[in-house]
Amino acid sequence: MTEHYRRPVASYKTYREAERAVDHLSDHEFPVERVAIIGEDLRLVEQVTGRMDYGRAALHGAASGAPPGALIGWLFGLVNWLDPVVSALLLALYGLIFGAIVGALFGMLLHTLQGGRRDFVSIRSMQPSRYEVVVDEQVADEAVRLIGGLQTTGGGPTRT
Repeated sequence: MTEHYRRPVASYKTYREAERAVDHLSDHEFPVERVAIIGEDLRLVEQVTGRMDYGRAALHGAASGAPPGALIGWLFGLVNWLDPVVSALLLALYGLIFGAIVGALFGMLLHTLQGGRRDFVSIRSMQPSRYEVVVDEQVADEAVRLIGGLQTTGGGPTRT
């Protein structure tokens, strides 16, 4: 596989604006398979969503233990040669319940072992500060011309 040099043709503050620029290129029959949108200057954002207590730890554990328990129960039920459908569904239900109970206990145990070091729940995400639209060098001039004709909303393309 040969490496292509790609040239930045525009920079946007939001992904939606960069996506709109690529869509504009596509609308004008530009070879979009030669385009990429690259998020630059990434930062990790951890949004705290609530307090972690024993109840929430048990709930999270139960939610993560129930699906594997149901799957294992269902698989064991399929091995029953006499009545595999009823057996599989019944064992899947038992597995779901057992998995939820074991998961809840395990979640509470882990919460206890942490000793108050992480008493909150959060969601992590990566957020770039800007989005670069880059194009293969051979077609970059055409992309610049087409993006130059795009009506922008707000931030607009910043030439790089």
